[in-house]
Amino acid sequence: MDMKILKCTVNGKPVQVGYDPRESLLDTLRNRLGLTSVKRGCEVGECGACTVLIDGECYNSCLYLAVWAEGKHITTLEGLMGPNGELSDIQQAFMEETSIQCGFCIPGMVMCGKALIDANPRPNRVEIAAAIRNNICRCTGYKKIIDAISLAADMLDKGTPVPEEAEYPQVGSACHRIDVKGKVLGTGQYVDDLDEVDLPGMCYGSAVRSKYPRAIVRAIHTEKAKALPGVVCVLTADDIPGSVKVGHLKTDWDTLIGVGRTTHFLGDAIVLVAAETPDILAEAKKLVEIEYEELPPVTSAAEALAEGAPLVHPSHGSNVLVHEHLVRGDADAVIAASKYKVTRHYETPWTEHAFLEPECAVAMPFDDGVYIYSTDQSPYDTRRETALLLGLPQEKVIVENKLVGGGFGGKEDVTVQHLAALIAYKTKRIVKCKLTRQESILIHPKRHQFSMDLTTACDEQGILTAMKLVAVTDNGAYASLGGPVLQRACTHAAGPYNYQIIDIDGTAVYTNNPPAGAFRGFGVTQTIFATERNLDLLAEMVGIDPWEIRYRNAIRPGQVLPNGQIADPATGLAETLEAVKDTYYHSGPYVGIACALKNAGVGVGLPDYGRCRLVVEGGTIHIHAGASCIGQGVGTVLTQIVSQAEI
Repeated sequence: MDMKILKCTVNGKPVQVGYDPRESLLDTLRNRLGLTSVKRGCEVGECGACTVLIDGECYNSCLYLAVWAEGKHITTLEGLMGPNGELSDIQQAFMEETSIQCGFCIPGMVMCGKALIDANPRPNRVEIAAAIRNNICRCTGYKKIIDAISLAADMLDKGTPVPEEAEYPQVGSACHRIDVKGKVLGTGQYVDDLDEVDLPGMCYGSAVRSKYPRAIVRAIHTEKAKALPGVVCVLTADDIPGSVKVGHLKTDWDTLIGVGRTTHFLGDAIVLVAAETPDILAEAKKLVEIEYEELPPVTSAAEALAEGAPLVHPSHGSNVLVHEHLVRGDADAVIAASKYKVTRHYETPWTEHAFLEPECAVAMPFDDGVYIYSTDQSPYDTRRETALLLGLPQEKVIVENKLVGGGFGGKEDVTVQHLAALIAYKTKRIVKCKLTRQESILIHPKRHQFSMDLTTACDEQGILTAMKLVAVTDNGAYASLGGPVLQRACTHAAGPYNYQIIDIDGTAVYTNNPPAGAFRGFGVTQTIFATERNLDLLAEMVGIDPWEIRYRNAIRPGQVLPNGQIADPATGLAETLEAVKDTYYHSGPYVGIACALKNAGVGVGLPDYGRCRLVVEGGTIHIHAGASCIGQGVGTVLTQIVSQAEI
């Protein structure tokens, strides 16, 4: 590699650093200068998490070549701090306005806000929104971010004081999130921020994945890859000491596809490679040769259900993962006798979670087992699945979450955690495994695609009488959480309304598409969408508007939902509709309205409990809890609860 010397100014200090002329400024800042506030998100200039200031203007550092920075003045989040590490006004404003959830987008947002205020000290909200238009946030909805930039402008222009925080914040009181300072300073660590300075001797791992969605692996040739200098290991399914298959609820997901076995989708891992550097790793993966016998894939639920369709998982005996059928009353008879009825076919697509932080894990040998740093929604499930893979008791696997840059359901399943653990366990080395954005989109489970045939009926007054639904979901190559997702989709499909006659039939189907699993709403969004559209059509037939038909049917305390549950005293759908009534009727011809409901907790009669361990050491209470903080602020709330109890 022909190294060059970059001379520029970074955060007010002259810098001379060696770099590869092919690398991006993002790589130079993170890998060579250790400025990890500059986040590696999409790497294609779409998310804005890597935004820096170059001569006072915003640039995506992932698209800006390091060679272009010669002689430039570059500012990152680290450069906004005062000489003693104090927050700048804009960082303080983000802290005060609680503008931070997962925090991964915040460095880029702060830099955009800084550039705007430097150029326009009194921006209005439209100008602020325009300034951050190229920066994606998947958590906040942007209002709080705009509030923070506006407050920063006020602080600089008017000297607006920072509000004082309660010494012992209680539940419901205003307080700073416990992790907010690290997120606005850029010192909080996500897994990919760990490097060889933090963990000397770290190597890098990645998988060679299937060329075909469905094919028999006839041979794997790893000799050339193993011979490449700097390669630490090349592993296949034969090297797995425990179970090849893992899974969140159903153990059907192959960690590595062995010789003679059949791939299930393009994301299937076949060979696992580790090397001393990312460059050697990339070269080694190219040297792995795999012989396939390509087979026709099953590409849709309809194909999978057709007679004679090949089985995605022959051992399962069917392409039907799970079937649900909910019946109350005789829906066919009631629908036939009803004044109005609507039948429509609806389809909803797969949806990508688009969390900004790609999946990453660092694993290391520890106490005859492994220690995993993860970005994880389910660390205990990761522990269980990794122990299954390695053939170890669970106490030999420790999973610790670093900061989690968004999840929304997309980080429920293991993706790289168990792969990193396998390398660490076999080689006794510290290893980092990370998915590229392209791999991430391919591999982790998505929101389910649904095909739905729905009939909804009502009487002459628009009072709902019955509904009948047939729903089929494409669950993709593996089970993930497809069973519970289908169950929630069915139990909630009739909506938050007061009628009891239903016939809901749901089927989740294996295909050779990428897996589908948890996503915000957990299946409810798909079926409720169909129900709400049918309600609009019924309202038109009755001669009333969409608000009115929902208000007439809204479930109220003490009434019975279609799934048989009695609405408790906290039910407030009617009051919610009343609260938005004026806005709905005075917002022009293109406003829409819809209602939905979602279970709280596990539901369906399963035990639902939480545990927390408190340890007092030296006058300090340490809170140990198993819930992942993925931006929702659970750590802060637990601190408030304990503070209130102590007072």
